Amino acid sequence: MGFPGPRLTPGPRRRIGPLGSTARAVVGLALLADVVYGHLVGPFRPAPWVLGVAGLPAVSVASHWWYTRRHPGRVEATGPLAHVVNVGGFFALYLMPDVGPGLWAGSDAALVFYGASMILAAVRGYAGCEALAVSNWLLRRDDQVGCALFAPIDHLERGAAGGTPSHRPV
Repeated sequence: MGFPGPRLTPGPRRRIGPLGSTARAVVGLALLADVVYGHLVGPFRPAPWVLGVAGLPAVSVASHWWYTRRHPGRVEATGPLAHVVNVGGFFALYLMPDVGPGLWAGSDAALVFYGASMILAAVRGYAGCEALAVSNWLLRRDDQVGCALFAPIDHLERGAAGGTPSHRPV
């Protein structure tokens, strides 16, 4: 009989059902597959991978940590403005190559970051914006920012299950 090790506290309950989890996993895998395919048929460039796997998550965690130290309450920005800001943030990263040729890595880095974050959100059952999936996980928080892509699926799934939303739109 082995030593029972430290008792782990249970993580936050799943806030999404099987449809929300599947949608996040499929879209996340599709975004990552797009980058992998592009790097298989074209030249492999490590910069987008480094930015998408390390750089953008580091910025996300650092800014989330900084914000929550000044505002320790739970973040619940799930209204229409939060959805627009979130979508705008993704497209600002994704369209970087159109702004200038020196910013070519931004597009693939955005796909890697968001794709991997969607997969993490699917695995953890996280219902918020994928941009916070990594920082919520590392900071042990459950902050919510609007997600225009998956909010309708989550809402439909909660309604079908007879549940109520876990957060109030801001």
